[in-house]
Amino acid sequence: MVGAGDDDFEAVRPLLEVMGKRVVHCGAHGAGQAAKVCNNLILGVSMIAVSEAFVLGEKLGLSHQALFDVASAASGQCWALTTNCPVPGPVPTSPANRDYQPGFAGALMAKDLNLAVNALHSTGVTGRMGQLAAEIYDTFAAEGGAGRDFSAIITDIREKSATGAPAAHGTAPPPDAAGPGATTAGTATGNAPTAHDDGSPE
Repeated sequence: MVGAGDDDFEAVRPLLEVMGKRVVHCGAHGAGQAAKVCNNLILGVSMIAVSEAFVLGEKLGLSHQALFDVASAASGQCWALTTNCPVPGPVPTSPANRDYQPGFAGALMAKDLNLAVNALHSTGVTGRMGQLAAEIYDTFAAEGGAGRDFSAIITDIREKSATGAPAAHGTAPPPDAAGPGATTAGTATGNAPTAHDDGSPE
């Protein structure tokens, strides 16, 4: 990710191509940092979502492999799932198989998410997910996750789910508060498989 004028970029491109496999000219000076902040905002939020989904799957009786096999080939597919999977097994090279040795440390994710929050504020962007992700990773880093891979956020979610403590500010409503007309599929025994909006079978 490079921010530079066109002439400057062309002058240093040969050196950059030695340093990395892929070089992207993002725009003028500072644009490379902007791209990095935006990318890691996506990554932090998606890792939290993937981790919450695996913990929810555990509570609902899904094996890690079953959830991975569905989500990795459906609309839930993302890098946080298919490359840096936060549970051991489905992706043998992910840090989860090495007791969450980094990788990309939790402290670094907390830092980058706070940079993203600063950028959100300075530009007037309403970024509720980014703000919440920064708070979650700040807490994770402060409570012993600073030196672990950022995918170890799943252990924080799992532990706080077991104790009933919220993993972040605010909690979701209980299932019976879903509202009038809400339905669930496949919760009763003997239900036939149903097709979902993303085309994947239950």
